[in-house]
Amino acid sequence: MSDTATMMPAPGTLPPTEKQILYARQLAIQTNAILPWQAQQDRRALSRWIDAQKASAQASDAARRPTSKQVAFAERLAAIKRTNVPDECFQDRQMLSRWIDSHKP
Repeated sequence: MSDTATMMPAPGTLPPTEKQILYARQLAIQTNAILPWQAQQDRRALSRWIDAQKASAQASDAARRPTSKQVAFAERLAAIKRTNVPDECFQDRQMLSRWIDSHKP
C-alpha cells in the first residue's frame, strides 16, 4: 500500500471545514490536548473530538469553582466582618477557601 493511500480519507467521509479545524486547534491549545491526525481527516470524527474536549474542559472548570455552600458561608462571613468578598474569589475554590480562612473570627 502506498503512502498516498494511507493519507486519503475513507470513501463516503467528508473532510472537516476550515472553521472546524481552526476551532479544534484552538481547543487543543486551551485544553493542552493532542489533536489526532485521524480526527482531522473526517468531519464527524473531528466533531466528536471537539465535543469530548468541550465536555472535559467544562468538567474541569466546574471542579475549580467554589461550591454554593462555600459561597454562602463566605458571603455571611463578609457581612459579619462588614467587607466584600473579592470577585476573583468566586472563580476559584482554593482562592475562596483561603479568603474564608483569613477572615474567620
